[in-house]
Amino acid sequence: MKDLKDTQNELDTRQISIDRVGVRGIKFPIVVRDKQNCPQSTVATVALMVDLPKEFKGTHMSRFVEALHGHRRYLDVHSAIQLPKTLLRRFDAQRARIELEFPFFLMKKAPVTGIEGIMDYNVRFEIDAKRGEAGDFTLTLQVPVTTLCPCSKAMSERGAHNQRGVVTYAVKFAGEAIWLEDLISLIEGCASCELYSLLKRPDEKYVTDVAYDHPVFVEDLVRNVAVATEGYKAFKWYRVEAENFESIHNHNAYAMIERDLEGTEK
Repeated sequence: MKDLKDTQNELDTRQISIDRVGVRGIKFPIVVRDKQNCPQSTVATVALMVDLPKEFKGTHMSRFVEALHGHRRYLDVHSAIQLPKTLLRRFDAQRARIELEFPFFLMKKAPVTGIEGIMDYNVRFEIDAKRGEAGDFTLTLQVPVTTLCPCSKAMSERGAHNQRGVVTYAVKFAGEAIWLEDLISLIEGCASCELYSLLKRPDEKYVTDVAYDHPVFVEDLVRNVAVATEGYKAFKWYRVEAENFESIHNHNAYAMIERDLEGTEK
């Protein structure tokens, strides 16, 4: 077969290195174990990237897909963590990064009737690796919650406005990772009430009353999560964002706290 020209390996004269180059938007099976140690099959959207030295015109995009498909039928958490090291070797790169985003499903019982329904939570893994160094793993979790406005409750005689919000919670672990279910519970316990996918009338009354008894501003919500987070010894860094989809305004309320816990007394 006639030799084909390898344009990617041609010299680039602009003398500008690229921090990240690769592929995004790949759908790939992933298996996540829940707290009962049962495997849960889901589908991740994957991004794979490496750095590109200034002398190279381009990278070989097919090699990213080959590296991913080298895991055959699916990824799990352990193989995903090893994937950046595979990219470092395959591309002779100095830095590599992978991102996986997938839905995690949790069966929840309604608080009064006990009827079961499935909740979904968006999970994101970001894994960075540098040649000769340990990798850096960030887990991001999005948890929907209910919040009830303390100001509205204080002013009104016949109720208070409430809304659905979402907490975006990113952590880096100092040691062994914590189960997704426990992180979800940590966040839900900081809101006015947690959400359920299926409620009957007794359940609806329960969650309405619980929310009314536990009003929180968006500021309260992120502070509550911060206090709960720093009560653990498991984290070295966290960022908590809360956004309320306001029910009586045409804007959303937002708050964020970010802390580096390394070297902090616990």
